[in-house]
Amino acid sequence: MTGPPSTDSSTDSLVFGRRLRYFRKLAGLTLEDLSERVGRPVSVLSLIENGKREPRLGQLGELATAVGVSTAELLLTDPPTRRDALEIELERRQRTPEFIASGLPEVKPTIGMTDEVLERIIAMHRLIDQPAPMSGPAAELRKAAASVAGWLSDHDGYLSEVERVAASALDAIGYKGNGPVASSDLNDIAAWTGFRVRTVDEIPRNVRSVVDHEDRLILIARRNELRVRQARKAILQTLAGILLDHERPDDAETLLHQRVETAYFAAAVLAPERAALPQLESARRSRELSVEDLEDRFNLSYEMAAWRFVNLATRHLGIRSHLATVNLDGIIWKGYGNDDVPFPTDPAGSFLAQRACRHWAARSVFDSDDRYGIHAQYTDTPGGTFFCVSRVDPERSDNYSVTVGVGFDDARWFRDRGTERRGQSLCPDGECCRHTPSELADRWQGKTTVSARSQDRLIGLLAPDPEVGIDFTEVYEVLSREAGP
Repeated sequence: MTGPPSTDSSTDSLVFGRRLRYFRKLAGLTLEDLSERVGRPVSVLSLIENGKREPRLGQLGELATAVGVSTAELLLTDPPTRRDALEIELERRQRTPEFIASGLPEVKPTIGMTDEVLERIIAMHRLIDQPAPMSGPAAELRKAAASVAGWLSDHDGYLSEVERVAASALDAIGYKGNGPVASSDLNDIAAWTGFRVRTVDEIPRNVRSVVDHEDRLILIARRNELRVRQARKAILQTLAGILLDHERPDDAETLLHQRVETAYFAAAVLAPERAALPQLESARRSRELSVEDLEDRFNLSYEMAAWRFVNLATRHLGIRSHLATVNLDGIIWKGYGNDDVPFPTDPAGSFLAQRACRHWAARSVFDSDDRYGIHAQYTDTPGGTFFCVSRVDPERSDNYSVTVGVGFDDARWFRDRGTERRGQSLCPDGECCRHTPSELADRWQGKTTVSARSQDRLIGLLAPDPEVGIDFTEVYEVLSREAGP
């Protein structure tokens, strides 16, 4: 097991530098005097005081002694004066990617600039930085995503009604609860609901399944890339909509609720609670918890095994957790959390489509020597230290990582707790990813032009409804060919 959380994970270089300067001047010392006392060059100390360089951990005690205060006093997170607080806020606002991209010149506080002038400049920044009122389909989707994420978190990831329906379906076909659900069992569940499953070649590529209610037929795509695991998931998600009485959604929140429930149902059938729970409880007792054991025993994808773990972790194991599916660019595609992990969020409170910190395991796994193996890591954040296991999903043609994480105290229950990998994240508010470090900002601000790929984003924003791109003529032609016995 690695050591406890490090004490410098939330050090704010700007505040620390101002406190050091304040106490140095209070002690009547010049930078040259301080340099002689601690044996560090004046240029280095100047960078530290200006928030452009962090002191090494071993230097903190020397600096505190030199200016006549305790290390704890020097490390307090409050700016030493009102003036310092104003100048720090202004500098932070001028380091944001949005300000840098605007091309506006920086305002450098001078001795002759009064506090009132600084306050007015900052007030204008605050006004400009206020998010515009959200409207339109994209805004509706963000609000819906935040609402559904909050709903799932409030339930600790466990949906008792969906578990009940899944258990009833398994009871109806005589499942004994000893291992994976067979493909023939899925046909039996479909028959129990009064439907037959048929695979077809001609189904449109962006359609998962089609339900023919008249002929009681479920059509599933038969494609080379639709492997056994994916086919099982597609069938079960379609059956979930039938068993859970889902109707056509008329708003984004209903759509997302249904997506969560259908995915949950598929996992609850393929890794039944009655079979998965004894395995998880035994692994917890022996401190050998691992997502891959669920993956192996129930023949699941790693992502589904990860979701099944967080579904059951709090309710049955007393472990609060989080999950994130992140692409190679760091964008969060799916997620869940009830352990206070500091996900980045948009103004609506949703973490979907936000960029995860580059120091999180969910992103550092892409640089791992064994990217398809298990990448375990401790990450110090402003919200505490988290232990995570990440893996790039080998079953997807695109690059996505799947990460399950828990707080530091719960790392003791996991097989890979002994990892020596460590990351430090100051996101979402510190100098890390969302706020450009001062050294980089000073070097490149106003000197670059970045052209982003925008077509995918534009198409997504212009989409009139969740079924954009589906050719219903093609769907109906398939139904006409497949109708009947």
